[in-house]
Amino acid sequence: MRYFNVAGASGPCGEDHEPETHLIPNILRAAQGRLTHVSIFGTDYPTPDGTAVRDYIHVEDLALAHQLALEKTTPGEHRILNLGNGNGFSVREVIEAARRVTGLEIPVVEAPRREGDPPMLVAASAKIRAELGWEPKHPELDSMIADAWEFATARPGGYSEPPAA
Repeated sequence: MRYFNVAGASGPCGEDHEPETHLIPNILRAAQGRLTHVSIFGTDYPTPDGTAVRDYIHVEDLALAHQLALEKTTPGEHRILNLGNGNGFSVREVIEAARRVTGLEIPVVEAPRREGDPPMLVAASAKIRAELGWEPKHPELDSMIADAWEFATARPGGYSEPPAA
């Protein structure tokens, strides 16, 4: 399976690693004051708001796809399947969704494009939907961010510290 941008959290399990390079965790770190700001790399892409567009998939939807693959394929069978929602969200849309979910301002700094970043990466997920019967249960960006925010606020220090009371 070819994963697109995995997001969200599942109960007490969430994203916590260093260095953190993924957009949603960095936005949430900025909301918590753990980062001074989140950078928008490029505001001149040929997209509706000028920022890069990416496909996000909830971690629980990713797990469901793996479960279906185990149930519906035979040993030794090989397929290439894109695992994403098939919908894209711009960097600005992700930041605005995080503001809605957290109720907090998120400091943003606009920066030049990073070399090699394409304007849009969205999964063509029709094949996995047809072959495995997979459908995302959490396709909404706000839902992914809400689950990630719940994890981030419950474990502000990540796994290295006990959960917040």
